[in-house]
This record gives sequence, structure tokens and C-alpha cells, in this order.
Amino acid sequence: MFDDTGLKMMELAGKGYCCSQIMVQLALEEMDRENPDLVRAVAGLCNGLGDCSGPCGVYTGATLLLGLHAGKGTDMEEVDDCLSLMLEELRGWFVAATTQYGGTSCGDILEGNCGQPNTARCGGLVSEAYAKVREILAGNGFDPAEGRELS
Repeated sequence: MFDDTGLKMMELAGKGYCCSQIMVQLALEEMDRENPDLVRAVAGLCNGLGDCSGPCGVYTGATLLLGLHAGKGTDMEEVDDCLSLMLEELRGWFVAATTQYGGTSCGDILEGNCGQPNTARCGGLVSEAYAKVREILAGNGFDPAEGRELS
């Protein structure tokens, strides 16, 4: 059975959002925010940067979530000191999670079938990565439901 996050992921995928957009949309909804410009911009990360040769959108989307919480967004903010460590932890986890597919690119994970997401693989990775990001954030003192204050 799917939990609420899994059902929301399926709903967003059914509406045509790609993996990276789903990751960002889930985080925005958890923070009770909307940002269509951001979700639209994230479309540039879809399908391994468009041609399946780039990094998986789940991974790039997950990195965006860490930056959303710990990155610099205004002149008055500073990058949180733990951002690079959180990104390193995510990278290590993602590499391990995708070893069975032979790499971290969209093409590796989808075995060259770019544009045809594998529901089990992609859905599983989105769910696992979203949980991992929440774990990393919480472990570094961030509340995934809060995010940085909007200016």
C-alpha cells in the first residue's frame, strides 16, 4: 500500500511532472508553499538534463531540496556550513542506491529508455530519496516542513 507521499507522487507523475519536479513539489507542499516558477525551472533537469546522459532527476531534485533549506537565497543570508556535508551524504547514499543499475545517470537507471520512466524504479527512488533528504535535514537541525523564511 502507498502512504500519502506515495499517493501524491503518483498523482504528480500522472499530471506529467518529472522526477526532479516531483521532489521539489513534494517539499513545497510540505512547507505549505507554492512556487510555480521554481517547479517550471526544475523542468530543465528532467530526463537526465534532457537527453538521458545527465544525472538522474531524483538526485538533482534531492540536491535542490537540501539547497532550499541550507543555501543562500538573499543578500542577507549565508550558506549554512553543513550544506556541503549534507550534499556529500546524499551523493554517497544515491551512488549506493543506484549501484544495481550501473550508474547515477538517467540513462543508466532506465537502461537507455529515456522518456519512458520505469514506475517501479523511478517511483521507488523518488520515495527513498525524499525520505533520505528528510532524514539528512533533520539530522542537521532543519525541519523539512519549515524551510527558510521567505523575504
